Amino acid sequence: MAGASVKVAVRVRPFNSREIGKDSKCIIQMSGNTTTIANPKQAKDNKSFNFDYSYWSHTTPEDVNFASQMRVYKDIGEEMLLHAFEGYNVCIFAYGQTGAGKSYTMMGKQDVKDQEGIIPLLCEDLFTKINYNTDNSMSYSVEVSYMEIYCERVRDLLNPKNKGNLRVREHPLMGPYVEDLSKLAVTSYNDIQDLMDSGNKARTVAATNMNETSSRSHAVFNIIFTQKRHDADTENTSEKVSKISLVDLAGSERADSTGAKGTRLKEGANINKSLTTLGKVISALAEVDSGGNKNKKKKKVENFIPYRDSVLTWLLRENLGGNSRTAMVAALSPADINYDETLSTLRYADRAKQIRCNAVINEDPNNRLVRELKEEVSRLKDLLYAQGLGDIIEMTNAMTGMSPSPSLSALSSRAGSIASLHDRIMFSPGSEEAIERLKETEKIIAELNETWEEKLRRTEAIRMEREALLAEMGVAMREDGGTVGVFSPKKTPHLVNLNEDPLMSECLLYYIKDGITRVGRLDASSRQDIVLSGHFIKDEHCTFTSSTGPTGETVVLEPCEGAETYVNGKRVTEPTILKSGNRIILGKSHVFRFNHPVQARAERERTPCAETPAEPVDWAFAQRELLDKQGIDMKQEMEQRLQELEDQYRKEREEANNLLEQQRLDYESKLEALQKQVDRCYPEAPEEEEEPEEEVQWTERERELAVWSSRKWRCYQFTSLRDLLWGNAIFLKEANAISVELKKKVQFQFVLLTDTLYSPLPPDLLPPEVTKDIEKRQFPRTIVAVEVQDQKNGATHYWTLEKLRQRLDLMREMYDRAADVPNNTAEDGESAMTGGDPFYDRFPWFRLVGRAFVYLSNLLYPVPLVHRVAIVSEKGEVKGFLRVAVQAISADEEAPDYGSGVRQSGTAKISFEDQQYEKFQSESCSVGLSRSGISQEELRFVEGEGQNTEMGPSADEVNNNTSGGEEQEAPLKAGLEGALEANPEHLKIGNIFTFRVTVLQASSISAEYADIFCQFNFIHRHDEAFSTEPLKNTGRGPPLGFYHVQNIAVDVTKSFVDYIKTQPIVFEVFGHYQKQPFLPLCKDVMSPLRPCRRQFPRVMPLSKPVPATKLTAVTRPQAGPCHCKYDLMVFFEICELEANGDYIPTAVDHRGGMPCHGTFLLHQGLQRRITVTIVHESGGDLEWKEVRELVVGRLRNTPESDETIVDPNILSLNILSAGYVRPMPDDRQFLDSDMPRTFYRFEAAWDSSMHNSLLLNRVTPYGEKIYMTLSAYLDMESCTQPAVITKDVCMVFYSRDTKLSASRSIRNLFGTGSFRAADGNRVTGVYEVTLCNPADAGSPGMQRRRRRVLDTSVAYVRGEENLAGWRPRSDSLILDHQWELEKLSLLQDVEKTKHYLLLREKLETTLLMGQEALQSCATEELSESPQTSEVARELSSSNEITTERQRELAAKCLRLLLHSFNREYSHVCVSASESKISEMSVTTLRDSPSICALNTITPSSTCPSLVEGCYSNAALRPPTPRSRAVSPNPDTPQEAEAKKSNSGASETKPRTRRFVPDIQEIRVSPIVSKKGYIHFLEPQTNGWVKRYVVVRRPYVYIYNTERDAVERAILNLSSAQVEYSEDQQAMLKTPNTFAVCTEHRGILLQATNDKEMHDWLYAFNPLLAGTIRSKLSRRRAGQMRI
Repeated sequence: MAGASVKVAVRVRPFNSREIGKDSKCIIQMSGNTTTIANPKQAKDNKSFNFDYSYWSHTTPEDVNFASQMRVYKDIGEEMLLHAFEGYNVCIFAYGQTGAGKSYTMMGKQDVKDQEGIIPLLCEDLFTKINYNTDNSMSYSVEVSYMEIYCERVRDLLNPKNKGNLRVREHPLMGPYVEDLSKLAVTSYNDIQDLMDSGNKARTVAATNMNETSSRSHAVFNIIFTQKRHDADTENTSEKVSKISLVDLAGSERADSTGAKGTRLKEGANINKSLTTLGKVISALAEVDSGGNKNKKKKKVENFIPYRDSVLTWLLRENLGGNSRTAMVAALSPADINYDETLSTLRYADRAKQIRCNAVINEDPNNRLVRELKEEVSRLKDLLYAQGLGDIIEMTNAMTGMSPSPSLSALSSRAGSIASLHDRIMFSPGSEEAIERLKETEKIIAELNETWEEKLRRTEAIRMEREALLAEMGVAMREDGGTVGVFSPKKTPHLVNLNEDPLMSECLLYYIKDGITRVGRLDASSRQDIVLSGHFIKDEHCTFTSSTGPTGETVVLEPCEGAETYVNGKRVTEPTILKSGNRIILGKSHVFRFNHPVQARAERERTPCAETPAEPVDWAFAQRELLDKQGIDMKQEMEQRLQELEDQYRKEREEANNLLEQQRLDYESKLEALQKQVDRCYPEAPEEEEEPEEEVQWTERERELAVWSSRKWRCYQFTSLRDLLWGNAIFLKEANAISVELKKKVQFQFVLLTDTLYSPLPPDLLPPEVTKDIEKRQFPRTIVAVEVQDQKNGATHYWTLEKLRQRLDLMREMYDRAADVPNNTAEDGESAMTGGDPFYDRFPWFRLVGRAFVYLSNLLYPVPLVHRVAIVSEKGEVKGFLRVAVQAISADEEAPDYGSGVRQSGTAKISFEDQQYEKFQSESCSVGLSRSGISQEELRFVEGEGQNTEMGPSADEVNNNTSGGEEQEAPLKAGLEGALEANPEHLKIGNIFTFRVTVLQASSISAEYADIFCQFNFIHRHDEAFSTEPLKNTGRGPPLGFYHVQNIAVDVTKSFVDYIKTQPIVFEVFGHYQKQPFLPLCKDVMSPLRPCRRQFPRVMPLSKPVPATKLTAVTRPQAGPCHCKYDLMVFFEICELEANGDYIPTAVDHRGGMPCHGTFLLHQGLQRRITVTIVHESGGDLEWKEVRELVVGRLRNTPESDETIVDPNILSLNILSAGYVRPMPDDRQFLDSDMPRTFYRFEAAWDSSMHNSLLLNRVTPYGEKIYMTLSAYLDMESCTQPAVITKDVCMVFYSRDTKLSASRSIRNLFGTGSFRAADGNRVTGVYEVTLCNPADAGSPGMQRRRRRVLDTSVAYVRGEENLAGWRPRSDSLILDHQWELEKLSLLQDVEKTKHYLLLREKLETTLLMGQEALQSCATEELSESPQTSEVARELSSSNEITTERQRELAAKCLRLLLHSFNREYSHVCVSASESKISEMSVTTLRDSPSICALNTITPSSTCPSLVEGCYSNAALRPPTPRSRAVSPNPDTPQEAEAKKSNSGASETKPRTRRFVPDIQEIRVSPIVSKKGYIHFLEPQTNGWVKRYVVVRRPYVYIYNTERDAVERAILNLSSAQVEYSEDQQAMLKTPNTFAVCTEHRGILLQATNDKEMHDWLYAFNPLLAGTIRSKLSRRRAGQMRI
């Protein structure tokens, strides 16, 4: 019954008036339980369905097959009512279209006899059966509820107050229910009938085209039927609750059939929604029940039942496939006009027939169990009676009082006839099992019928028994059941342990049970009651026997044979009666006290006044007792033992002293022997008396050298910046850590400060000894300071190192007191205790923005000038620009009326004292960079670093034309100074000279400075300054207009005239720094003068060499002066083994676009070789000997590598071949035609699996690259140690079968010319090898550089982990500061040059107005190049040459000017015709003065001899060592040959020179100055070769074509001369050409046109190109004037 299907019945009604009016035909036929429907449109299309019941109600009651209301109830209603009495939930619902007879079947017509529906008949029959009940133990109760579901809202039909919508909720046990639904109790059928009538009247009905009284809602009539049964035997009451749900559904309909509109249409939509959901639920349940066995593996998601989609299905969830017996009545219309609706209803009912409901009886599980057990008892009794064993049951009930017997043996003993009973049971098969089952069942019934009070009483009795047993064992319990502690039992004798530790005594209790208690080891043959362990415990040690005698319970101790057992200190071997308090020792270490509570209690009763023993009975008492009884004197034993120990110690000490003395004597004898050996090898020289040193007479040359060396090294011997940075790093780190922990928002970092024009050092930052020595210093002072970034106040301060240490002490005190001072008063407390916060300094309201300089040379002429000068900060950053006008005025000239907005100050009178100015000149040599004989290169080096004279200019220096800046400035100054050697009229000594300074505007100043003002004064006057009014700065709009006019009157002195010739006026711009500036809207207005190196894009890192594995670690000697330098171009290839057995270079991806970069595309699992080719210019000093080792390591997936970690995967490769080779056809260039380059190649086998690295043993994931460092150690012929070439290579691994090809870049894809992939399968590296002479080991400078300084930046300080990786700066700070000083010097040169150019332009304009005299003295000299100016002055003053020295000097300069170009140029044009060369030589020699003066332009950087030409002998000035450019040889070939032969005759043995090699990889500049095609002259063929050239200063990279990815040759512009001559082009008839001369060769280049040539010249040498353009522009201007 529990798994029955849904009962489905169909019923067809008669025609209604609507169907009769349309002459409808019947399409329904029923035969038994089969219902057939005919398709009116297709006669043969009949569909049959089988149901549980098929009711034919289409005809009249006279028809035999007519199904009346009573028949429907008899079949369905009575069965469901019977299930309700059994305790099941019951549901009957009617389904069908509108007007099909659902409500008639369910409710019927109550006022017409025999037409009541199922609901009235069921209710009436329910009370009929209740009234006919005769069982007094049964009682019934009935409750009813009536609700309707209208438009998905629930309404109570029985309670008129609940007119609103009721909420549907779900209970975890009860399931879905309607909140606040009325449940009314009824006692008779009349009560139900009245409630039903009132509910039906409240139902929502309406008229449609298909039914005049169509139900527009679903009606649910619930009956809660409760049955209670009272059991007189057990006094228990059980109940069963049944829920009877009678549902009248609203009719399913179609809008076109019903003619519904408006509200009816909306109602129909909601009705159809709920019925559609009901159909989905029924279909889902049918699929679960029908397909469950076939598709058990389907997911639970597919079996989802959409109960919650509608209120109706939610409430009927238990009735549909749940805990209910369900019946469905489908009402059908017989008319053919309703064919579709009728067919849909039949399919609906057929689908519902497949649903199975799992109904259970609704009763208490305990009561159900009792009921089932009673049934089982009854069945077993019947079974025993049937077997003739009824008397056994009666006898058992009589003996036990109807209680179950514990066992069969007890039952038999009580019966008294065991034998006969046993025989009867054994004779009856299965009777014994039945009796046991009967007893077991009765026992379970008794337990179930036991009341709660009886269970509590039984539990309390068990607890009392347990506590009594525990109390007897000595365990006390609290009232709540928790254990309180352990105490001695009150009756049982026991043993208590005694321990040397008082806390461990009496913690173990061993109970002596009645009978024998055995004591022994765990591994004894028999089980021991008390288990002990130890060396002297036997397996069976002893036994305790407890017995009860006339005197009470006694305990006897009986030791086993050989067991050591002591009682009260005496050893016992026979049984001994124990008394309470006896001390028992088992073995040597187990000590117990025997306690007998009964004996002790009786003893106390006998002697109540017994005194307590004076000494407690503990472990010590037992041990002393044992010793006393054994006759041992413990004190004597201890003294004897102590004496033995003292004797042993004395003996061992004497042996040790003897051994030590013997070793001392041995060592002394060895030292004496060694000293004798030293004396024999190095005999002492006789002491000589020190002779007084004689004064050495220095020559003029030696004196100049001494002065120069003293001046140079003076700034190096007192301080070392690196020492200061490393030594004070720990203080800086600690200050930052304390600042972070105290949340001060202050950061400390090292900074270098140099006293320059733009950044003068404040007096408080100078050490005391520096202020005294400032007059003797020839170089600018550089100090190490601490930059304090106050982020809280937006201020920056500079502290000395001494001030940092002082403040650090205060910071430590503040840190220690930080825990005691509250957070809200910490700052105030510090101010009160220490007089101020050590982290902060007072900061001014206005901060210095920067300085600007305006030169006053225009006052010499005088002409007015308007300057636009850069405002430069202390770090060389251009912060803005300032426009200033300077002009000379007459003393009586009245100031013009400027109008409003212009601030006019009076005339300020200033006196220039010669003594004050001379003092300033002596103190500030670093300010006047051009006045002293010190070069700018010397001034740019920072103290502590030293000047490496062999270090060539960097790429930044070449790009910014640092070479030749000083030389260009000198003739300009000389021209202006020489033009007016005598003072002009307006600058006569003693006159009053007045000039006007007008501060016009300031522009491009950042908006972070709010209020801007400017002050200015002479550079040596610090006491007073002229200041403008502050102006508001927003960073937007027009420039700030100061328009401040200041007239200055000066008494003309010699110092004033010197000042306006050489020194500028200093303008200082101040502004109020805002902590939160405005948006930087004007940041694009001002572009920096030159990008910083740190702003360049980051490229491949330059790693340190991988340590060699085979070479022994040799101390690298210190390098001394540089001997020579070479540029290396190294090709790296990785070859893989092909199928044909050849090693082919793998493809390289050059998509990065940068030279010397590329990614090797490798295959996994192939054998590889690494090939390295070194290319350089041929030279005698560079000769490769052998490859010592090639190591690879530092495998990683990031470009950067941590070189501090020891790499375990370093692999030394096997060198297969090495030697000089011929270049490949593509590598052979025009350079190799006359003087071939050197190609040295070596190859090594590389097995990547030997690294045991996951990066190399797998396919590289997408987007990842593998990086590896390669280092080659090579021996050179003339070097003391191997040179190291290191390269970081990038790789990507693909699978073995992947076909790869080198990726083409955009240049390669769209460029012209041929390109083969094999040519680009390598990566190029550019290196610079330096060969230096070994340094003198004994020089003080070298010893100082070798000095090891403790680097404290790595020491740990407290709180360092909070710095998030911050570290103090060290060597990089020195390099950056050098760059800043270089920027400052360049900016100063730029401002000075701009002033001279502006002045020259102004003077040229004046010449056009007729000032011919000034033109001859100033313009002519300014228009010439630096070299031309010097030569012209020498030639013009030839009549003044009076000495031989001056004549020799002039001839040398002239010869060098001629030979400098001709030698290199003739080398370039070696392939030209001899006639052209001879013609060029004759013409050059004949017209050399004019040619050199007019057309030949050679910058000073390309001709170092000109710089030294001012001396008669080069030895008078220390020559600057040059390794890249070779000075011209003035000797003729014949003289040179003669010298060579003479020297060769004198030298018999060639002297081998040993150098210290150093190879450094050159980082490729990311800035491309120019790229394109250009023609090169090939010397052998006398033809032009077209090559693609990319200029990345200081190197020129030459490619075969634009698509070529590998560099074929390089030129180093920093060591080359770029030369250009218009006359030479005219003679050779090669227009648009210029020459590049290196140390080893000369190259002639030709551009396509004049513009291209000037662009290439600008890329190669910007200074030369600018000079040419300036010359051409002056030439055009002169032609225009003529």
